[in-house]
Amino acid sequence: MIDGKTRLCGLIGNPVEHTMSPVIHNTLAEKCGHNLVYVPFLVEEERLGEAVKGAWALNVLGMNVTVPYKSAVMESLAEVDELAAHIGAVNTLVRTQGGYKGYNTDMTGLYRAMRSEGIRIEDEEMILLGAGGAARAVAYLCGAQKAGKVFMLNRTLDKAQQVAKEVNAAFGREVIVPMLLRDYRELPDRKFLVIQGTSVGLAPKEDDVVIEDAAFYRKVHTGYDLIYKPFTTRFMKLVREAGGEAYNGLKMLLYQGVIAYELWNHVEITEEEASFVYEKMRQNGRFV
Repeated sequence: MIDGKTRLCGLIGNPVEHTMSPVIHNTLAEKCGHNLVYVPFLVEEERLGEAVKGAWALNVLGMNVTVPYKSAVMESLAEVDELAAHIGAVNTLVRTQGGYKGYNTDMTGLYRAMRSEGIRIEDEEMILLGAGGAARAVAYLCGAQKAGKVFMLNRTLDKAQQVAKEVNAAFGREVIVPMLLRDYRELPDRKFLVIQGTSVGLAPKEDDVVIEDAAFYRKVHTGYDLIYKPFTTRFMKLVREAGGEAYNGLKMLLYQGVIAYELWNHVEITEEEASFVYEKMRQNGRFV
């Protein structure tokens, strides 16, 4: 029941109509018994700064930020968390005494989602497909979580080299190894954890995949696609056909929301509670 003590959280973005975030946060609030409501806010580009100031003035407890504002919103914040500053993107605003502090729970959410599936990053030899915004963020996560060598495969080498230079400098070691995508046959002859960090295969182009060659997938012991729609991507199918384990990005979406909720409310969400929300997301999104 909404009353005078109800706290408000929300999502800033454009568009926001498709978001599953209200399912995550309103389910968590109900499950945890918190008097909190979460709603999406459509914000035009030129009004972003005003929206952040307005949320602060209205005593909004916390905000999520989605495309296309994850970088631009940083200008309106009182403080930015170190990992988010490295990544150059913020998706969660936490109310502090002097304004909102920005965090990137996308990457900590990915890490927590992978851990929930028994997947480790520490000391793992990895392949990262792509060098765009999402893949760049994953590269920083790999550095922060002490991955072994991470071969970053991209269509253009210069973009991968730039990400490698930034990440390797940030962590003081050669964690990211840039490679041209077409040179995947030169990878060491062993099994890898592979993260698919491009938009290739996103609905409605479900039949697209970055690499077609079945020989590549025989090098994959575990494949993790950041895409969650479709629920089973072509990348995942090829990994499974070659005998590997494959996962999509829906649990990453879940845990980025869970971590944001924890930051706003100073609580710890249990795995049982997170699993309950995950099933709600699957039902809401008709994922099978």
